[in-house]
Amino acid sequence: MASRYCNDLIAGATRALTEANVKKIETHFVPGSFEIPLAAQKAFEKGFHAVVAVGLVLQGETPHFDYVCQGLTQGVMDVQLKFSRPIGFGVLMCNNLEQAIARSGRPGSKEDKGYDSAIAALALI
Repeated sequence: MASRYCNDLIAGATRALTEANVKKIETHFVPGSFEIPLAAQKAFEKGFHAVVAVGLVLQGETPHFDYVCQGLTQGVMDVQLKFSRPIGFGVLMCNNLEQAIARSGRPGSKEDKGYDSAIAALALI
């Protein structure tokens, strides 16, 4: 279920990058949000100038949500600072699916965090 919202985030980011005439856009998938910082680090090691990280973490019944969100956020920040290259942070961390839908860039949603995160990364290049 979450993959459809992640695909919407990817579409928004791709649209922003295409509008900015970015010539080389690659999409890499990871097993979960917690793996995003390592994937970003590997991209920078391969010479990429920026990363746009998108995903969805939904609140569950245990503290796992808090640990994943905290680790993901800190990991992304650490990689960004280590390489002095931007990571557009479009990972939704939502209490429920309605919040995710409202931010995913789906038709009728009020925000497009995929698009916004790509614009943020481009602004720092």
